[in-house]
Amino acid sequence: MAYTTTATTKGGRDGRAILEGNALALAMALPTELGGSGEGHNPEQLFALGYSACFGQAILLLAKKHGLDGQAAKVTCGVTLNTTDGFSLAVDLTVSLPGADKAALKALVDEAHQVCPYSKATRGNIPVTLSIA
Repeated sequence: MAYTTTATTKGGRDGRAILEGNALALAMALPTELGGSGEGHNPEQLFALGYSACFGQAILLLAKKHGLDGQAAKVTCGVTLNTTDGFSLAVDLTVSLPGADKAALKALVDEAHQVCPYSKATRGNIPVTLSIA
């Protein structure tokens, strides 16, 4: 099965981003840490939302194989925009699953990182740190 979506942005980081069919429209703004107003969203926030949801789906897909209940898993994705030596991204993924065996959870997270489309897209391009909590 294939899925495609389209977004259009006018005005860059201080503009407006709209999904096809006007399903979602967001005001975009530079974060205050970069000298902006912070009165909108930024691409790093949207990337963090997408990556955490996608990784969470990979956890759900594989959890039973590892003897875990993925429904209670929580995925937190931190995205850093580095501004030294140009611009680059870094990602920190943390997965928590109350009551889970730490070794089983680590194995699940490692396997999820192999199948998640965001992980595949970032592999070898930006640093991604995996943690369990």
